Amino acid sequence: MPDEKDLLLARLRRLCEDLPGVEAGTSYGTPALKAGGKLFVRVKDAGTLVLMAPMDEKERLIEMAPGTYYETDHYRGWPALLVRAAAIDDEDLRRRLAEAWHFKAPAKLRKMRD
Repeated sequence: MPDEKDLLLARLRRLCEDLPGVEAGTSYGTPALKAGGKLFVRVKDAGTLVLMAPMDEKERLIEMAPGTYYETDHYRGWPALLVRAAAIDDEDLRRRLAEAWHFKAPAKLRKMRD
């Protein structure tokens, strides 16, 4: 029976189906999705995602929806945004995943989508 991390990864994979070059992998020993070998999201724990985001976007999202997006001291100053998985619906998560993919994907993959 799949654990909660597996279920969260399955949700991420489903929401990224239309993004080219997405591959499953690991990061810091946890399930992750990468684009052309570049990490754009990982499952931190059963309830938390680490989503790559430009610093200005990260700060904007935390200010806009602190119940969904946050950071800890460990992530301060890094382009990585913590997301409470249960607090974000599929539509918003799909949008954030696409933005993270675009932020990290190599140019040749971005051209395939644009």
